[in-house]
Amino acid sequence: MTTETTTHEFQAETRKLLDIVINSLYTERDVFVRELVSNAADALEKFRHESLTASEVFDSHMPLEINIALDDKEHLFTISDTGIGMNRDELEHNLGTIAHSGSGTFLSELAEAAKKDVNLIGQFGVGFYSAFMAGKKVRVQSRSWDGGEGHEWVSDGTGNFTISECPGLHRGTKIIIELKDDAYNYAEKWKVESIIKQYSAFVSFPIKLDGETINTVQAIWTKNKSEISDQEYNDFFKFIASGGDEPLYRLHFSADAPLAINALLFVPKENFEVFGFGRMEPGVNLYCQRVLIDQHSKNILPEWLRFLKGVVDSDDLPLNISRQALQDNALVNKIRKVVTKRFLRFLDEEAGRDEETYLKFFSAFGYFLKEGATSEYEFQKELAKLMRFESSKGEAGKPISLTDYLGRMQPDQESIYYINGPSRAAIEAGPYVEMFRKKDIEILYTLEPIDDFVLSHLREFEGKKLVSADRADLDMPKTESDSVTDETDKLDDDATSALVAWLKETLAEQIADVTVSKRLVDAPAMIVNPDGYMTSTMERVLSASRQEKGLGLGASGKKNLEINAKNALIKQLSSLCEKDAELAADIARQIHDNAMIQAGLVIDPLAMVERNYKILARAAGA
Repeated sequence: MTTETTTHEFQAETRKLLDIVINSLYTERDVFVRELVSNAADALEKFRHESLTASEVFDSHMPLEINIALDDKEHLFTISDTGIGMNRDELEHNLGTIAHSGSGTFLSELAEAAKKDVNLIGQFGVGFYSAFMAGKKVRVQSRSWDGGEGHEWVSDGTGNFTISECPGLHRGTKIIIELKDDAYNYAEKWKVESIIKQYSAFVSFPIKLDGETINTVQAIWTKNKSEISDQEYNDFFKFIASGGDEPLYRLHFSADAPLAINALLFVPKENFEVFGFGRMEPGVNLYCQRVLIDQHSKNILPEWLRFLKGVVDSDDLPLNISRQALQDNALVNKIRKVVTKRFLRFLDEEAGRDEETYLKFFSAFGYFLKEGATSEYEFQKELAKLMRFESSKGEAGKPISLTDYLGRMQPDQESIYYINGPSRAAIEAGPYVEMFRKKDIEILYTLEPIDDFVLSHLREFEGKKLVSADRADLDMPKTESDSVTDETDKLDDDATSALVAWLKETLAEQIADVTVSKRLVDAPAMIVNPDGYMTSTMERVLSASRQEKGLGLGASGKKNLEINAKNALIKQLSSLCEKDAELAADIARQIHDNAMIQAGLVIDPLAMVERNYKILARAAGA
C-alpha cells in the first residue's frame, strides 16, 4: 500500500522532549486527548481561514469536524479531522522537531517544570507528543488541503520515525494510537467522553465519538448577546453549575482593551456555604479559544468571588508549555482586574435598577463582598458602594447604602457613624445611640461581627470618615438640640470630680480611665474603647477566637468608663460613696459590669451574680 519509505532520526532536542513526556508526565495521561482535540480544532480553523480566499478547495464536500473512533479489542485510539492537513515536508518538520521552540533553554525549563507540575504540555509543536504518554506506537496519516499525495508518519517514540506515501487519503489528518498495556481504558467510550466534556466541550467544531456528537453545548459566551435567548442562558448556567435552578444575575460582556476577553458570569440564587456544605471552590473556568485552560480557576478572580459560576475566555493568553500554566502572571492579573471591576460595576448598576433584587443578592452573598473589603485594597472603592447596613432612619430589615446615608447627613456632619450589636432592638435599647437620637443624627447598625472589620478597613467613604460610636474620642457635630440642653440637673463640678477620682480608685483593676460623658442622655454609664481602631465588636470576635484556641476568656486590655452626671443613680452614688463605701463599691462594680454587658464584652458572671444578690439584700433590708 505504501512506497518510498524513508527513515529519519528525531532531532536531539525532540528525543529529550519525548523522554520528558513519556517518563516525567506519566501520571497525567488524560491531557493527550485534550491536546490532540485542540490540535485538530486548530487544523480545522486554519483550513477554514485559508479556504475563504482560495479559488478551489480540495475535498470541498468534507464537513469540518473531528472524529474519534475507539477499538477496545485491538486497543486503538483514533482521532481524525478534515482540516488543513500536512504534506511530506510538513510531517517531517512538524513531527520530527520541536518547531520554533527547540532550544536547550526551552528543554531545561521543561525538564525542571515537569518535576513540579506533571501537567505541562501545550505549546505549539509539543502537544502532539503527548500521544506517547498512552501510546506505544503512533501513526499519523495526513493529506494537505493543496491536493498533493497523502503520507504516513510512524514512530514508537524512541529514536526515529518513518515517512511513506499513503494513497487514498481524504483531506486532513488521522492519528492512530496503539495503546500501551496499562492505557487500555483510553479505548473505552466513557473514559474518553468524560475527558472531552471536561476539557473540550466548547470546541467550535463537532466532536464525534464513535459517530455520536459529544460537544452539544455551544460556547454561547462567544456569541452576540442579541443572538442568545434567556432559555439558552439558563440552560448554559444549569450545565456549568450542575444545578436545576435559574441564576439570580448574569453578566455577559466582551472587552478588547487592554485584553480581548469574553466573559459570561452567573450569580446563583442560593449560597450553599451557609447550609454547612463547606467552603465553595471557585466556580469560574478559564478558557483560551474555547479550550479549557484552568478549571475552577483560583487565579482569574479573587477568592471572595468564589460564588460566581461561568467562563472567562481570552484569545490573548500566551501559554507556557502547558495549557494550564500561564506564561505571564501580569497578564492574568490584568484579566483578573478587568473582570472583577466589570462585575462590581454591574452589581452597582443592578442595585440602582432594582434595589429589591439586589437586597436578595446581598442577603445571600454580601458576606463575600465584605470578605473582599477586608482582604483586598484594590477594589475597596467599588465594594464600599455595594455595602448595605440597617440604619436608625431606615426600616427594620431593609438595609441602606452608604450613599443613602450621605444624602441624609446633617449640614456640619463630617463622619459616618456606626454601632454594632446582636440585633436592632438591642442596639436601640443601649446607651450608644442616645445622643444620636437626641441630635437626630443617623447611625448605621452593623449586625454581623465582620461589619466592624469592613468599616474599619474602608476607613472612609466619599471623603467622610467611618467612625464607630463606641470610640472614646468620639466628636459629634453640633446641632440645634445642643442649645436646649439642661445643665442644671446634674452633679456640680466638685462632686463630679470627687466621684470620678473615687471610681478610678475603686475600679482600678477593671478600667483604664473614668470620664464624664458628653453623649449619654439617660443611661448611667457606658464602656468605650481607648483604642480608636479596636471597636467592642472586634474585641468580641478576638475574645471568641482566643476562647476557641484555649487562651482564656475576657476582653484584652482595660476600657474607659464614661458616666452620666445627670443620671439619678450616678448622683445617688456620689452621696453613697461617703456614707456607705462598701455598698457604693458594689454598685460601682455592678454599673461597670452592666456597661460591659451592653457593650457585648465578656465579664465574670459568677462574681456579678453574687454581687447582685448582695445589693438586692441590702435594698430589701435583709
